Amino acid sequence: MKAPENLKYTESHEWIKTESDGTLTVGITGHAQEALGDIVFFDPPKVGSKAKAGDTIAVIESVKAASDIYMPVSGEIVGVNDELAGAPEKVNADAYAAWMFKIKPDSAADAGKLMDAAAYAGHAEK
Repeated sequence: MKAPENLKYTESHEWIKTESDGTLTVGITGHAQEALGDIVFFDPPKVGSKAKAGDTIAVIESVKAASDIYMPVSGEIVGVNDELAGAPEKVNADAYAAWMFKIKPDSAADAGKLMDAAAYAGHAEK
């Protein structure tokens, strides 16, 4: 299973990349994409909305099912990948390149509390 070492991960299968400006870029993992199958719809969060860690923030739909996307950390949505609204299948091509939204976290330390690639790989294999 591909789990890039430079990312952090949640139990609900989101990946998180810390950017140089402190924002966090979020997407779903390859494991989640494989479980969902062909992605056909993405309902992004609204820029400016605030949510707590674990809150449902977006929805992604595949030919198999709809799945909630959760906030990995508390914070404010500061950007969304508008390309996915018109071409959600980009997640199928490369789940780690098809980011979904960006967060300005309430606390920069929160991302460090998430799983690293090795821990996520063990979690995903359960």
